[in-house]
Parts: sequence; structure tokens; C-alpha cells
Amino acid sequence: MPPLTLARGLPKLLKANWTRGLVFILLCIGLVVVASSDALHDGLLRMLTVTETLITAYPVAGTLFVILFAAAAAMLAFVSSAVVVPVAVYKWGAPISILLLWVGWTLGGVCAYALGRTLGRPVVAYFISSDLLARLEARVSRRTPFSVILLFQLAMPSEVPGYLLGLLRYRFVLYLLALSLTEVPYAAATVYLGATFLERRRGMLLVIGAAVIIVSLWAFHALQRRLSAVGPRRIE
Repeated sequence: MPPLTLARGLPKLLKANWTRGLVFILLCIGLVVVASSDALHDGLLRMLTVTETLITAYPVAGTLFVILFAAAAAMLAFVSSAVVVPVAVYKWGAPISILLLWVGWTLGGVCAYALGRTLGRPVVAYFISSDLLARLEARVSRRTPFSVILLFQLAMPSEVPGYLLGLLRYRFVLYLLALSLTEVPYAAATVYLGATFLERRRGMLLVIGAAVIIVSLWAFHALQRRLSAVGPRRIE
């Protein structure tokens, strides 16, 4: 694939990232709407009270459920951690919720890497479209510098780097380090987004949401510049 073709392929990744950002914006707007409604917010708090009672009765099962749900969200594009974040924040508060979310996302990323590495292309193609997979394989190799992988992990949906880097047999230690580092700020932002929602601090909710979008788009454009600067398989 010549550099010109490589450059033409990047807008498709940009479109996908903008779509991801739009979904997040709509989520934030939805949270503001719910937080602004006494009836909706009170109804949610009643449900959270019931959930807290169940977790108190079965603490180990409740903790594992939150972690495993977060892990599934890191492996499957159609699963969102937003479902369990309010539950975790209501039960444990922000610091422990960040830890649980980080553990779950890291576990999910490791599982995605393991599936990509052990089961190979047929499984990875099930989770990543063949077109996107081909374009990413033209840009990333097992010798790609850690700084690029860090941007890659920060910019892309969390399930994509795990499957791809496992398939490429990228060094697991470096992948795990990139995964662990990049999930910390996203876990913190997600949890505090949930906390401000429960506290009905609508202005802060929008500020945190905007910060997440800005960081994500900055990382994507930084990654795009690195990948556009050279031809395929030369970021090694």
C-alpha cells in the first residue's frame, strides 16, 4: 500500500472516531436531561437503592459483576460501562469505583489480546471489520514504538488495540503497560461523570464530558499525524 493510499484510508478511521465522540456527546446530553428531571432522577435513585441492597447482601458477587461487566465493555463495542458506573459510585464512592473500572477494563483488554494472539484472524475479524483490520495492519506491526502504541490505545475504542496487537503478537508487557496507563484517566473521568450525574451537578458533568472528548480527539489526531508521516510498516 503506497503512502497516498495510506493517507486516503485515514479519514475512515477519523469518521469512526467522530461517530464515537457523537455517541458520547448524546450520552452526556441524556445524563443532563435525566439529572434535570426530579421524577427521572428520583426513580433512578430508587433503583440504585435496591441494587445497593443486593450488593450488600452478596458483596463478592456484586463486586465481580461490576468488574466482569467492565471487562466485557472493553472487549465488545456494543457493551457500555455506563450501565454499571452509577451503581458502583452509589455503592462504593468514586475511588473504589475507579479501581473496579480500571481492573475490569484492564482484564478485558488482556482477554482481547489473548484471543487475538491464540485464536488468530478468524476471531479478530469477528470483532473488527475486515476493512478496518486491513488498514490498521498496514500501519502497525509488532515492532511499532511504544509511544505510538500509547497513542493508539488512547485514541481508539478500547477493544480494537487488544485484538489487533494480540494478532500481531506485539510484546505483551508493553501492551499491558500502555493499556494500564491509558485506562486510568478514562476510568477516573467516567466515574466522576457518574458521580456528578448522581449529585445533579449538570455544569461539571458537561465540563468532564467535554474534557474526555477533547483528549480523545487530540490523541486520535496525534496518532493520525504519526501514521500519515510514513508509509505502511515503517513505524518500526
